[in-house]
Amino acid sequence: MAYSDFSLTKFRNNFQITIKEEIDLFATVEPIEISEKLTNTLRETTELALAINTEKARSEMIITPILLEVRRKANYQISLFSDTDFNVDIERGLNGYCDFVISRSREQLTINVPILIIVEAKHENIKGGLGQCAAAILKLNLLYQVLRSKRSL
Repeated sequence: MAYSDFSLTKFRNNFQITIKEEIDLFATVEPIEISEKLTNTLRETTELALAINTEKARSEMIITPILLEVRRKANYQISLFSDTDFNVDIERGLNGYCDFVISRSREQLTINVPILIIVEAKHENIKGGLGQCAAAILKLNLLYQVLRSKRSL
């Protein structure tokens, strides 16, 4: 089962997860100013990406420029991966492709922790993609636990 096969209900039932909707994880995060380069790029590409109305167009014309901006703001100290096969626990259904992965490592040859996964909403359906996002979050947690246990050996 791939990440995209999970609905939120299926994910919650399979992994006995409690969902708390009222928490604002980013309440204390200060916004940063975006560059003129990103502003101009998005001004040029967003309307076209939405008119084409495919995941690939949105990915290439909206998300990628934003991720490149993040990389510039991080002084090129991160790596970016797109449409990456990322399997953690196939038996539990935590396998499949991630739309985007950001790694704190500069290395582009392999994905190194810590990482951040970005999942696009499918067919502009945010609720429909929550199961996939939750499965990706659980995968990150499992990966962290595995790596942490290897460090303590």
